[in-house]
Amino acid sequence: MVGDFRALNTYTILDRYPIPRIQETLTQLSKATYITSMDAVKGFHQIVLMTKAKKLLIIITHCVIYEYLRIPFGIKNAPSHYQRIINTIFPTELSEGWIIIYIDDIIICSDSCTFQHEILARVLHKVSEVDMKISLKKHNFGFEELKELEHVVSGLSLVIEKNKVAAVLLKPMTQNKKEMMSFLGFASYYRQHLKYFAILGKSLYGICDQQKVFEMTQEIIEAYEKKRTAHTEAPFSSCLTGIYLLNFSLIHVEMD
Repeated sequence: MVGDFRALNTYTILDRYPIPRIQETLTQLSKATYITSMDAVKGFHQIVLMTKAKKLLIIITHCVIYEYLRIPFGIKNAPSHYQRIINTIFPTELSEGWIIIYIDDIIICSDSCTFQHEILARVLHKVSEVDMKISLKKHNFGFEELKELEHVVSGLSLVIEKNKVAAVLLKPMTQNKKEMMSFLGFASYYRQHLKYFAILGKSLYGICDQQKVFEMTQEIIEAYEKKRTAHTEAPFSSCLTGIYLLNFSLIHVEMD
């Protein structure tokens, strides 16, 4: 049973508690030799609702009215509220920089196996204290290379997952503005890997203008194919930090 909270979300005041930026999260992993990831089981459902909130989050059927007792999925402020709660559980670990929390994903990064065990023990102790449920199917302990947030993370490098590249190649030619915007949104997620991202996408964004008629001209088709091909040829993206920059005598930066 699923509730439709679109009307409620319209009148809900936005909670502006920040959600970590994915690219910053991935870059933070650059100092990690060992990575552990854990996922909370149906994270939102682990948070109990206040009484006044329960009265708003209801499902009406032909014979009975149901009230949610815990935060359901689909609520406007659920991610921000959940992020705030989880951050208060691990304030020290977050400030030290050895733990990353992206909503219900908990990632531990360290520069040694011994320290990885130490941080992991601290995290699991706090998880136990607050009775948080961790998925046994979605955990990875002490890996040197790990798939996280649709990237393959390995110490100094970020690489696009191969299955994501395959999805681009198999994707049929877009037929309307909605499909084109979907494709451009996907491409934008990996823009740090793509050379001349803005230049390649300029004409494609142009035909999505509401004031223009969507037409796949030869020029647009060529631009689309070049952008799609760029994903398959995208190099790894190094996670450069102040420490690692010392290992390079020259870095050439190319701007979009």
